Amino acid sequence: MVALDGPSLGKMLDDVAVGKIQLPDFQRQWKWDDDRIRALLATVTLDYPLGVAMTLDTGGEAQFKARPLHGTPVTAGTVPEQLLLDGQQRLTSLFQALRSDRPVETSDARNKPVKRWYYIDISLAVLEGAERDEAIRSVPDDRIARGVFGRTVMDLTTREAECAHGFFPLNLIFDAEATGKWQRTYVSGGEDRWDAWSLFQAKVIDVVKGFKVPLIRLPKETRKDAVCSVFERVNTGGVVLNVFELLTATYAGDVEYTREHGKDFSLSQEWLETKSALSNAYPVFGSIDKESRQETGLTSLDFLQSIALVQTWQRKQQFFAASPGAGNPPAVSCKRRDLLHLPLTDFTTLAPEVTRAFAWTGRFLASQYVFRERDLPYGSQLVPLAAIATLLGDVLKEHSVKEGLARWYWCGVLGELYGGVTDTRFVRDVEQVVAWLADGGPEPDTITEASFQEQRLHRLTSRNSAAYKGVNALLMKDGAVDWLYRDEAVSAQNLTGWSIDIRQVFPKAWFTRHSADDARMASIVNKAPLSYQASQTIGANSPSVYLAVLEKASGISSDWLDDVVGTHHIDPGTLRADDFGAFYADRTQRLLGLVERAMSKAAVRDGAAIDVA
Repeated sequence: MVALDGPSLGKMLDDVAVGKIQLPDFQRQWKWDDDRIRALLATVTLDYPLGVAMTLDTGGEAQFKARPLHGTPVTAGTVPEQLLLDGQQRLTSLFQALRSDRPVETSDARNKPVKRWYYIDISLAVLEGAERDEAIRSVPDDRIARGVFGRTVMDLTTREAECAHGFFPLNLIFDAEATGKWQRTYVSGGEDRWDAWSLFQAKVIDVVKGFKVPLIRLPKETRKDAVCSVFERVNTGGVVLNVFELLTATYAGDVEYTREHGKDFSLSQEWLETKSALSNAYPVFGSIDKESRQETGLTSLDFLQSIALVQTWQRKQQFFAASPGAGNPPAVSCKRRDLLHLPLTDFTTLAPEVTRAFAWTGRFLASQYVFRERDLPYGSQLVPLAAIATLLGDVLKEHSVKEGLARWYWCGVLGELYGGVTDTRFVRDVEQVVAWLADGGPEPDTITEASFQEQRLHRLTSRNSAAYKGVNALLMKDGAVDWLYRDEAVSAQNLTGWSIDIRQVFPKAWFTRHSADDARMASIVNKAPLSYQASQTIGANSPSVYLAVLEKASGISSDWLDDVVGTHHIDPGTLRADDFGAFYADRTQRLLGLVERAMSKAAVRDGAAIDVA
């Protein structure tokens, strides 16, 4: 229901004061600065349009944990009648400035926290042509306005002082008794003040008391997903509400859980502990900043989507078991609506299983030589991988199953199939991979659709490409040995200690010296996972020169170093001859072979598709 001529401002602030109107817990904290509050007060005292507020009646499907607006005296446990979806900043500011008996906790122009009382200068408020913004004044919490060098400019610490300066405290405006006492003191200061007060009463006090707040009041029957959608549309100037925040508020408002456990369920705390444990054990999952809650790598949305995939897959299997041969089964899905309708009981049941599956995923990625978040080809592919691992369960222990998953994984990476919209691929992969590995079904679409072309190698030039990271991981997985620390292959243990990164084989300076503007210089074909010390030894030298330097520095024979270089799928003879053309052509074919083995299917080479032996 939309009320264009909504309730009076006084009625809304009354409801805020007693907790009839509260905030859903997914709302961000109130934070308006002093300048914006003064501008808002000027708007209200002039009866200018305020902007539409929006509330949701409680008691329906969308049950969220509620919290009072900041600065209100509402006691814990007060049940609201409406939840404020839009208008928090305005109503909180107005409540604190016009109804509270405490100073407003705000910030100044430099974002420094301050406390302020708000007044209106009566003489300016009634003066024709005066700017109302100039009449609205804020003073520190001790009610003493100071000028330069901290000198007192105006002391408003008593009612008599306020009246002497003609500064009416705006937090009295809805308190008729307090306003009356203030008026009597004010007009006693001179006969001319009666006329000023009469004008002030008509131009300010009556205007504010009669101010209407345009209100959209959503009925309690409004669905949760509609609430989320509406909230995002009306909060275009704020931070977009995400599903995780909405579920956090929903779960915290689960009465049955609270009754059974004696406390609210905290999804945010649950996720923080889960992500921290996973990240500490497996750096590939990234990190989470406890203060800002900013995430890298595995995100809260990824985790929820994995759970939703498992839950809806199980629901579909239960449907088939209960109704063999029936049509129109419930879909496997992890769309927004599925997450919003994920029951807390299902979450608490599945979250531990999915967490264990993500731990397995961390170990699996390490076996594929993907150790760090920055080297993860596709973060999105973690979602179906963990869901598949959850559903396969003990079948994961079978060697053939792990090999099959590795093949599916590399087809997704090297076929670059997880770079666009992924929701439908999530679903297909979960259903098809589980059926393929557990029940002997056909190969999943991700395997059959994946292809890799020789020309793609030439265009893999930066970490922005999943296949670029993938080829690098495959080189390490295949036993690449650092050219300086040559006693062992690259591993999770020495990756950071040796500062292993993707570095050029023919350095940029070589191309500059040979006046070669060659686009192939930046290709993954001309790169290898090498330590920082090895790259420093290479420097700007030609390969024939730096190989000799490496031999001398390491005290090893040329044959031994050639073997080490060969672990990177490089013909050392082409480096010793400084023959970039021969090196590039030879390594292209070697890397294609590496890709073909990972995908277990032929690459599309220039001119023909060659079958894998």
